[in-house]
Amino acid sequence: QAQLVESGGGLVQTGGSLTLSCATSGRTFSSYTMGWFRQAPGKERELVAALPAITWSGRSTYYADSVKGRFTISRDNAKNTVYLQMNSLKPEDTAVYYCAARSGAWSRSPGVYDYWGQGTQVTVSS
Repeated sequence: QAQLVESGGGLVQTGGSLTLSCATSGRTFSSYTMGWFRQAPGKERELVAALPAITWSGRSTYYADSVKGRFTISRDNAKNTVYLQMNSLKPEDTAVYYCAARSGAWSRSPGVYDYWGQGTQVTVSS
């Protein structure tokens, strides 16, 4: 059974850093586009970053404008893990962060992703 498990969330001060991890199992996720979404209270789930699978190498990595230059998405296929390095964190980055996988190209629409993790809370204090 396919499974995504996030870890690495927590409480950090403004300007701090966190690295989220998404451990995958049950599928060959190297062939999946991997994305990190976040959802703050009262807001819609939004795509933060996405990394195409090898089969979609023609698509570039996606970053939301709000995180460009601060967040970096990466994957280690040998470890079946996807990462989100978050630097210069701001209070507005506070949200539950979700890892997601899709067999197609990346999309901003959460509904087209095939697999989801349970989420990890990130709280940035001012």
